[in-house]
Amino acid sequence: MTAAEYPSDVPAAGASTEVVAVAKRRRFTTAYMQRIVREADACTAPGAIGALLRREGLYSSHLSKWRLSVAASDAAIPNTKRGPKPDAAKAVDRRVANLELTNEKLTKQLERAKLIIAAQKKLCNLLGLPPEDDSL
Repeated sequence: MTAAEYPSDVPAAGASTEVVAVAKRRRFTTAYMQRIVREADACTAPGAIGALLRREGLYSSHLSKWRLSVAASDAAIPNTKRGPKPDAAKAVDRRVANLELTNEKLTKQLERAKLIIAAQKKLCNLLGLPPEDDSL
């Protein structure tokens, strides 16, 4: 077979078989952004900010957007806790339900204690023992 007869999906003998990497969006952490902004703010010499950006592989647009976001985050302390926000009304309802359950449990214990005390008093009367204290 000659080179002209090869199918299109098979590379010719001199063709490059190098795989090109697919570009991936970079993600920067908040701590990294804050560090870069503070380093850029500390630069005083001419060209120092450009050197910082080249060293980190960043663009000036990154720095300008990050300065805005760092200033906004410094102005308002962000809530780092994720998930649904706690509902005060639900917390009160849960507390009331818990207190009602505890109250019911203690009421049953009191009734049981009163029955035991009454039985003990009757037993003392049957045996002829003197009652100790009728404070309950």
